[in-house]
Amino acid sequence: SFSFDELARSHGMGRRTMERHFKEATGLTPLAYLQRLRVEKAKQLLETGTASFDEISYQVGYQDNSFFRKLFVKYTSLLPGEYRARFSCRGRQQV
Repeated sequence: SFSFDELARSHGMGRRTMERHFKEATGLTPLAYLQRLRVEKAKQLLETGTASFDEISYQVGYQDNSFFRKLFVKYTSLLPGEYRARFSCRGRQQV
């Protein structure tokens, strides 16, 4: 595991410069990009698996399930259970 500061140093620039370049390239801050990746992985796990949201939170890198639940709702506008009910592969097969 490495920090964003280490990544910036390895590219010969400071943290703020690296963050600015990252945002220019992706349209997102490094933190927002990482959060989006984790939410996308959680969505995939909810769609295809049976693990609880607490387990999924841990799998995608969050120790605080409550915080990740709020973040998930922010990005999807759905509670995890609602998301699973609407998009799970099992639910689609029954329709």
